[in-house]
Amino acid sequence: MLAIRLARMGSKKRPFFRLVVADSRSARDSRFVEILGHYNPRSQPARVRVNRERFDHWIKAGARPSDTVRTLLARHVSPDEPAPVRANGADQTAKAAAPAEVGGEPSAREASES
Repeated sequence: MLAIRLARMGSKKRPFFRLVVADSRSARDSRFVEILGHYNPRSQPARVRVNRERFDHWIKAGARPSDTVRTLLARHVSPDEPAPVRANGADQTAKAAAPAEVGGEPSAREASES
């Protein structure tokens, strides 16, 4: 079975990860089929780059993402369309749930929509 998981790169105390497709029986940092992206947890904010076309291709082919990869993509990679967010039992768009701008001036998005 194929798994989409993180392979650790980088030196000691400076982790950097590749998002790879590999056989689930192989070791974490050993052979892989394809590199799908990169994850750098040390940058502020953490940086995640993923080739969504290839990721979707491997999902359709039967590869299963690890729990870590699933959580990482949910937190850091925005989907093509914003998903509705539930707050107090009512559906709201992701825009309404976005953090407010700091300062007295409205953000560029709010100014263009007014």
